[in-house]
Amino acid sequence: MKVVAFNGSARKDGNTAILVNALFRELKKAGIETELVQLAGKKIPGCIACMKCFEKKDRQCAIKGDIVNGCIEKMAKADGIVLASPTYYADISAGMKALIERAGFVARANDDLFRRKIGASVVAVRRGGAIHAFDSMNHFFFINQMVVPGSSYWNVGIGLAPGDVKHDEEGLATMRTLGQNMAWLLEKCNK
Repeated sequence: MKVVAFNGSARKDGNTAILVNALFRELKKAGIETELVQLAGKKIPGCIACMKCFEKKDRQCAIKGDIVNGCIEKMAKADGIVLASPTYYADISAGMKALIERAGFVARANDDLFRRKIGASVVAVRRGGAIHAFDSMNHFFFINQMVVPGSSYWNVGIGLAPGDVKHDEEGLATMRTLGQNMAWLLEKCNK
């Protein structure tokens, strides 16, 4: 089994990645392979509504030259998908939004490519707006007919400067519980 995570933060190894890695430690304990894809430094344009994905049905976005088609391929091969983003103006980062738009359209165009995969959202926040960001990523899972495990609280960690989230014990505990629940669900679904 494998879970792939997409870190939508502009900071490659900042608070968002720290939270994902806390979740990953639990998955690894359960023998689940993990991969973290960092969107930092990547230019990812949003969907242009060309509808080529519905015409071609080739599991590819018509926009070429960036990482999105590689991300879609990783999502298609994985048993679980984690979307992780910092909170920018009470929502997800622009890179994460573009990935969701394009991967979501391609998945819908190709017989619901991500149906029944396990999905989890992870949010890093300084103070407010995290629930809106959390909901934005969860909408991707729900419209793609994915299964979403819960945790002991919303999947949020608090911190501003890189590394601050390491001091949010409740946030890290939430990630650990999420990882345990995701591992349990993956085991149940892959029997």
